[in-house]
Amino acid sequence: MNPFSYFSAVDPAEALAHADQGARFIAGGTNLLDLMKEGVMRPKALADVNGLPFSEIAPVASGGLLLGAMARNAATAYHPLVRRDYPLLTAAILAGASPQIRNMASNGGNLLQRTRCYYFYDLGTPCNKREPGSGCSAIGGLTRQQAILGASQHCIAVHPSDMCVALAALGAVVHLRSANGERQVAFTDFHRLPDDRPELDTIMQPGELITHIELPPAAQFAEHSCYLKLRDRASYAFALVSVATMLDLGADGVVREARLALGGVAHKPWRVPEAEALLAGHAADAERFALAADALLEGARGQGHNDFKIPLARRAIVRALERAVEGTHDNSRSEERDRSD
Repeated sequence: MNPFSYFSAVDPAEALAHADQGARFIAGGTNLLDLMKEGVMRPKALADVNGLPFSEIAPVASGGLLLGAMARNAATAYHPLVRRDYPLLTAAILAGASPQIRNMASNGGNLLQRTRCYYFYDLGTPCNKREPGSGCSAIGGLTRQQAILGASQHCIAVHPSDMCVALAALGAVVHLRSANGERQVAFTDFHRLPDDRPELDTIMQPGELITHIELPPAAQFAEHSCYLKLRDRASYAFALVSVATMLDLGADGVVREARLALGGVAHKPWRVPEAEALLAGHAADAERFALAADALLEGARGQGHNDFKIPLARRAIVRALERAVEGTHDNSRSEERDRSD
């Protein structure tokens, strides 16, 4: 690991001042420190933001919920308002990483995870995300984990977060602050597709800090949501395909509104509103779910080793929707029982 300076910021202005001098923010450090150990990222300075006043989780006047960027993933997953009104988010967070990492990882840091592409971490291979213009070793290489949607000739990596897939389905809003002021960004616009600048994961400007993530009201979906994650092993593995879905079902079984997002398939959580619109106003059945799956996967293309992801994703979408119809399962309670055994 290269030498670096360390600063502990006591207020947002101090943190932003350090960022203007080139420091990188660090909270839980569960991804950044790994990248530094591997030499993938070599910041000259770190600004610790754990002391900033952005750890609260509280309701807002609109009826939604404001998640502090410094709140830990575990605290967010188990928060009573999240469990009651946003069980999809609880399920997605608990599907990721390990309890130890969730206890350290911050909400803001979760949004800023870098890809887990093999070649991104391997300094001995070219990688456009790590070193722009050097080439993409994944193309023509081992592609089992790589993208089937939204990729480019410059990068076929995928975004690794589970939490972000749920936030995309929920229609969250990211609150940002910089020396120039504050702004809000719709979650679906926050992460970028690779295009010809794969080194840029998000639309954030240098020196910007995530302060909060705002969730819109979603009580109508609380009874019918599902986060389905398919992976190579049962725990501590990144998704081959994941599906976040929520349904607002009428008493007659007709879908009033639907939300769908995919993880493990693209450079960002994948959401297509047109696919959701195919469900609204129709009976919640397998035939209609298959139509939505086809729309969500339109344009999907494999890279050889990951061709299987396309039919896998199609089946996963249908299965997740069927599970949502059956009713939301509170897997936070299941985990609590597992930890007490």
